[in-house]
Amino acid sequence: MTTRPDTGSPIRLLLADDQDLVRGGLSALLDLEPDLEVVAEVGRGDQLLDAVRDHRPQVALVDIEMPGGPDTADGIDAVRQVVEARLEVRCLIVTTFGRPGYLRRAMDAGAAGFVVKDTPADQLAQMVRRVAAGQRVVDPALAADSLAGAANPLTTREQEVLRAAATGGAVRSVAAALSLSHGTVRNHLSSAIGKTQAQNRHDAVRVARAQGWI
Repeated sequence: MTTRPDTGSPIRLLLADDQDLVRGGLSALLDLEPDLEVVAEVGRGDQLLDAVRDHRPQVALVDIEMPGGPDTADGIDAVRQVVEARLEVRCLIVTTFGRPGYLRRAMDAGAAGFVVKDTPADQLAQMVRRVAAGQRVVDPALAADSLAGAANPLTTREQEVLRAAATGGAVRSVAAALSLSHGTVRNHLSSAIGKTQAQNRHDAVRVARAQGWI
């Protein structure tokens, strides 16, 4: 049975997704609920923090794979920035990519929940209400997979180097983007290749993405 909070004001929502059609669809569906109100939308991860400050939502629904600036590689990094800013908002990851590695990263970043985009609209609305009420929500099947899956073996710096290398740039480009020496980048790439049991850095990126580690 669906329960709604007994309050006079609707729960204020912010949507962060780089796909206009998806964002618009979510907005239309959630606005149909009498106790939910979408107050802002953004299409980039590096816009999330400012939007939260400007619009003061109670719950932010955030996609993972969004463009961002140098300090915001994806939606999970954006959530971490919001959490570290100690703003009065709770973040719910809503993504196409239901991977255990992403779930672990999101929870470590301080997300209050993690669901996939094919969740029925009424269930998503109920999860939003639960997050707003201070609860944590995670897709049950994904939670089980996460417990059974392997932990992320990559260090934070190795993840950063692999994400920077994913564009196909040369080592010097990665080094410049991360303000590291060429040798340091090579060392991190070599370590990441070994930990992912990959053939080369491109294969390491593929493996890490498939596992949700980056």
